[in-house]
This record gives sequence, structure tokens and C-alpha cells, in this order.
Amino acid sequence: MQINLRAEWQSILSDEIQQSYFQDLIKTVDQEYKNHTCYPPKELIFAAFNNCSFKDLKVVIIGQDPYHGKGEANGLCFSVNDGVKIPPSLRNIFREMCDDLDILLFPATGNLESWAKQGVLLLNASLTVQEDNPNSHKHLKWNVFTDAVIQKISDEKQNVVFLLWGNFAHKKGLKIDRNKHLILESGHPSPMSANQGKWFGNKHFSKTNEYLKEKGICPVEWNSDHYQ
Repeated sequence: MQINLRAEWQSILSDEIQQSYFQDLIKTVDQEYKNHTCYPPKELIFAAFNNCSFKDLKVVIIGQDPYHGKGEANGLCFSVNDGVKIPPSLRNIFREMCDDLDILLFPATGNLESWAKQGVLLLNASLTVQEDNPNSHKHLKWNVFTDAVIQKISDEKQNVVFLLWGNFAHKKGLKIDRNKHLILESGHPSPMSANQGKWFGNKHFSKTNEYLKEKGICPVEWNSDHYQ
């Protein structure tokens, strides 16, 4: 399987992608796509990187694995393709965003590509999944790769905001250098967590932009270009 990864990231992650575990991972993923229906489409497996340059990266959001329904996953965590019904977790993300930033009109699309283009890395811990089988690629070594990505960002960047939503993301971010970066943690935006009072009111969107402004970095325009 060809690794569709932009040259900038290939250079930054060259040591990682040359390791035997990664080569074995790619071969296994290729077989999974041949033997099962998997998401996202092959060409979008590395979309989180291809839509967000390392140079401009300023925010990292960590998800668990791609959506497992037909036509949903587009390679960006929490994001779905245009025209797809907004999933419950993303709807709660948008609700918090609108409340936090006093946005009156709810986004009409769940496609978060506009965030990625501004320097928000929307990184799933596992970059692939079998159809209708959540966490089905958890046993593969995507976690090793994405842990290395997070470590590389922590080591080589400064003043990045890491948004860690839920216990899984909290654990994923344990090695981030908190002296160089801002880490914002809350419960997961899934309905179960959100309805227990662990999500709403975290104000992560305004806190992120306040921090970026303090550091002289252009804030994120969280509001989508499309409204309903």
C-alpha cells in the first residue's frame, strides 16, 4: 500500500516510518482493506496530516478511531463528510463551541477540514477501522505511530494547545511537555459523558484562542463557513 503522506510530514516522521513495525503495520492495513470494508478510504488514511502542515500546527485534538459507518469517516477525528448527519459527539462539540463563543448559528456541516487547514491536527489514535466494528484496528500498532507523532510535536514545537477529551485522550497525552505547551482536559463529548456534566462548560475553544493570542499566534476561526 502506498503511503499517501505529504512530503513535509514524511521528512519529519522519516525515522518512524522506516521502522519495521510501521512497515508491517502498513502491510497489515493493506490486507485489512483487501479482506474487509474499512474506513476511511485508503487515500484519506493520512488526511489529518495532509490537511494540516507541521509548520502551521498550533492545536492537536485526539480522537480514538474513525467513524465506522459507510461514507462517514474522512480521516479527521470527529469529522464527517459534507452531507453526512452530524454524529452525537460532534453535535455536542458544536454545542459547546457555540455556547463558548456566542455563536448563534449552528454549523450545517460536520466536515472539520476548515479547522485542519488552520493548523488543527485532528488525530485519531488508530487511523483505520473495519466497517460497523468500532476499535477493530486497536490491536494494530497505530498507537505506536500516533504516540510517536504526539511526542515529535511535543519535542519539536512550542506553544501548541492539546485538547484531550476523555480518559483515553488523557492517557494518550501523558508524555506531552506541559512546560512548553498548553493542555486542556475535560470529559468526552459523547452523550454519556456530556450528560454527566463532564463536557459542557469546558470553554476549550475560547481558552485555546486566548492562549494562542498571548503567544502571538493567530487564533483559530472555529466557526464553520456553512450554517443552518
